[in-house]
Amino acid sequence: MALSHTCRTVLSTRSLLLLMAVPMMGWGQTRQSQTVAPNHAVVTNSSSSDNNEGDLRNDLDSCHIHRVAGLPGSHQFASDFIETIASDPDPAAKDPDVIWGLTADLSSAVPFRDQAMYISKSTDGGATWTQVARVDSRYFDAKIGEGLRNGLIVAPGGAYFVITTQRGAFQVFPQSNASETSINPIMGPRVPDTPPKLSVTKKAGDPVRANAVEMTADGKHLIVGYGYFDLDPHLLTYHKDKNGSWIEDGPLPRLPTEMDILSMQFDDANKLNPGYLYVGTGDQVYLLNLRSMRWSRIEGVGPDSAIHGMSVVGGLHLAACWGVYNPSGPGSVRRVTKPTFLLHRTTDEAGSNLRAYSIEVDPSKPKREVVTSLTGVYTSEDSGESWRRLNDLPQEEFRTAHFNSDGTILVSGIAGTFLVNPFSDACSPHLKIRDK
Repeated sequence: MALSHTCRTVLSTRSLLLLMAVPMMGWGQTRQSQTVAPNHAVVTNSSSSDNNEGDLRNDLDSCHIHRVAGLPGSHQFASDFIETIASDPDPAAKDPDVIWGLTADLSSAVPFRDQAMYISKSTDGGATWTQVARVDSRYFDAKIGEGLRNGLIVAPGGAYFVITTQRGAFQVFPQSNASETSINPIMGPRVPDTPPKLSVTKKAGDPVRANAVEMTADGKHLIVGYGYFDLDPHLLTYHKDKNGSWIEDGPLPRLPTEMDILSMQFDDANKLNPGYLYVGTGDQVYLLNLRSMRWSRIEGVGPDSAIHGMSVVGGLHLAACWGVYNPSGPGSVRRVTKPTFLLHRTTDEAGSNLRAYSIEVDPSKPKREVVTSLTGVYTSEDSGESWRRLNDLPQEEFRTAHFNSDGTILVSGIAGTFLVNPFSDACSPHLKIRDK
């Protein structure tokens, strides 16, 4: 069995288990109660009594893990997991620490009428959050692995959002009352009448799942990736009409693969007219020249690699199913093999075959990187030459991360959302001379 298929199968099964079989597995109680990290970790919850800036800074400067509370929803299993984090694409945005996050409150312990996705805004790098939009169950399908691979893009100035779900892509307009969100569907492909290449859980005429999404910095052009385990991925482009709705232009040239689209980024997010588009799929990374409309493949990526995440800060960085890749030259990357990741700290098992979900690079200090993975969070401050696991976090899988302008990092996963400051002096290892 190919590695990418193995990884895809595991992820699909895990998605269904996490979001459909919660009561059977007892996740709703055991995971929610995991508020204290193992070993010597000090976890501080943000609340009305300790959520001021001074307390937060003291926590981070003391190398304490700061648990983020206050996200909307039931706080049942996985509802405090930010599955995707987005920033204002406008390069002239005033405050770089304003971010938005998408959470999915889809536990089967929550009544169906109350299940929802939420878009929340933070103005302090993820320490506190305010709900700005609620997306109800008409716009997603929690029965088909929803809640682990949804997309979120912010329009310039935070005027509206685009999300992707099993039911397609949607334009989400926040209202003064966050519970009265205005949502417009973005037209996309439908399941054809002809028999699919693989058995799918949808019928002819149903919307094809939308996954990765990108918007130009001026908010005038949109690209959405479609397809979900059907061996028929599509990339469609859109432009806005005079009323602000997204109108389909047509498909981009067909991808040179049948594997799902898992990640996507422009070569330079600040350009109004980017020249290239990177697309990570279930097997490789491909580069589309947006002038010639020709595809090429990024050199150095191992065979059958599922590319879950990417960053283009200082060159192309990849988070793949079986490893981490850093840039090695134009159109090429190299896999991190010399340094090893601590995969299981109880047995001191280490290796390079990390199942990574995201990789982020600090824009102000590009030598600093953070990787989220099935086995935790890892950081590097030497461009990936060496890595350190953040052992004070709960032992769970982490999916997303974001660098703040002050060097702190917001990380989120199944166990919840946390602010960490791994590059502070307090977090550096110190050796003491033992008295004789």
